[in-house]
Order: sequence, then C-alpha cells, then structure tokens
Amino acid sequence: MADQARKALNKSLRKGRVRAKVTGTTERPRLTVTISNTHVSAQLIDDSKGHTVAAATTIGAKATGTLTERAASVGTDIGKKAKKAKITAVVFDRNGRQYAGRLAALADAARKEGLEF
Repeated sequence: MADQARKALNKSLRKGRVRAKVTGTTERPRLTVTISNTHVSAQLIDDSKGHTVAAATTIGAKATGTLTERAASVGTDIGKKAKKAKITAVVFDRNGRQYAGRLAALADAARKEGLEF
C-alpha cells in the first residue's frame, strides 16, 4: 500500500508543477487530457472565464480497438470541435503524465486536425 500512496503523491506533485505554468485563455484555451484504464477524455478549458469550450470522450461511444487507437480518435474529435469553435492554438496540459504512448497519440491526432501547441 505504501507504493500506491507514494505513486499517487508523486503524480499529484507532477500535476501541480504542470498546472502552475499552464493557464488557458480565451484565445488559447487549455487542452487537458485524462486517461484511465478504460477511457480517454479531453477538454478545452478557458480558465479566465472558468468554463469548458469543447470536450470529447470515449465514455458512451462505441469505439473499438486499443486504448491508443481510441485516444487518437478522441484527439481527432477534439480537433474538429476546436475548429468548429474557431480555436487554432491551445496550451497542452498533460495532467502529470509522461508525454508518450496514448497521450502522444492523442496529441498527434489533434495536431493533424489543425491545433497548434
């Protein structure tokens, strides 16, 4: 149990370091990504107003494939929704996760849709 507590503490410290430097504005909202064992979700958040501009998730979707493939589909979806909301640039909030694997797949798919970060 001590290992789980230590890992949770380390993740919250990493998350705090990232959030101390990353803030979303109206022109450049924050793209935050949450990845669990079964689902992926992404949100575009305007921190100055305190509301979500757009969101995409695998919850309730009939997406198939590996979690990396589903993360890429969420990245494509959030990119399309951002384009519809006339957003071209975002600040990427990796939420304390290492930029690799599923997170990188989501980011690459969002970049292919035209988001800049």
